Amino acid sequence: MCPEASGQAEREDGLKITVLVKQVPSSEARIKIAAEGKTIDPAEVAYVINPYDEYAIEAALRLKEKFGGEVIAISAGPAKAEEALRSCLALGADRALLVRDDSLAGGDSAAAARLLAAACRRAEADVILCGKLSIDFENSAVGVQVAEILGIPHVSVVTGLEAGSPDRFEVRREIEGGAEVIEVAPPVVLTANKGLNEPRYASLKGIMAAKKKPLEAVTPADLGIAGDAPAGTTVVGMEYPPARSEGKRATGDAAEAARTLVGWLRDDARIL
Repeated sequence: MCPEASGQAEREDGLKITVLVKQVPSSEARIKIAAEGKTIDPAEVAYVINPYDEYAIEAALRLKEKFGGEVIAISAGPAKAEEALRSCLALGADRALLVRDDSLAGGDSAAAARLLAAACRRAEADVILCGKLSIDFENSAVGVQVAEILGIPHVSVVTGLEAGSPDRFEVRREIEGGAEVIEVAPPVVLTANKGLNEPRYASLKGIMAAKKKPLEAVTPADLGIAGDAPAGTTVVGMEYPPARSEGKRATGDAAEAARTLVGWLRDDARIL
C-alpha cells in the first residue's frame, strides 16, 4: 500500500481511502483579531469543515460505494477538530484519526503535511483526497506536500473523477482555455475543486451511527515525528484591510450624471 501499493491483489477488500479534513471558521463568521495580534479571536466564531474538503469527502464515499473498502477521515490540529471529524463520520466515513497539535493554528503547511503524511502512511492509504485549499490560509499546499513526502503522484484542483476500476482512475481539471484529462493509478493524492460533485447531507441515522464509530487521537510522537522540527511558516501579525474611502454620487438628470461619471473615469481613475 502507500506508497508501494499497487495491483488488484492488494485491494481484494476494496480501496483504503483517507480524506484530509481541516476545521475552519465559517465564511459567514465575523472575524476579529485576537489581542496578541497573531490569531483570530475564537469567541462567537462558528467552525465548520473546510468547504473544499466536503467535495473530497463525497468523492471518497462514492469510491467506497462503488468498490468497497474503508474511508478514514484524518485531521491535524487542536482537540476542537474532533467536531469536524464527527461530521465526517456522520456522512459515512468508517473511522477517524486526529493528530493533536495545537501549534498548527499558525498556518505552517509543511508541518501539517508531515503529520498528515505520517497518518496516511500508518493507514496504508490507496487514495488520499483533500480540498484544493483551506479557506482560512488558502495556501493550496498541503495536499501536494503530502504527496511529495510520500513519494506518490498527485493531481490538484480536480473537477471530475471517473473510476472504471479500483486500479485506474480518470481525473479532469480545468486549465486556461480548456480541460485536462489525466489517467492515474493508486496510490495517488487528489485535491478537490468546486464542481467535482454535490456533497451529501448527513442523515439522522448517520448522525446517530457516528457516535459509535471509532475516533482515535494520537500525538506527533505516536507517529514517529519529533516535536522539535522548526516551523516553515510563522504568522508574525494580522491586521484588518484598510477602510474603503467614501464613494461618490453623480447627481442631476441621466445625461448630466453620465458626463460626470465619464469625467471621473477619465480624470480620476484614468481608465478611459
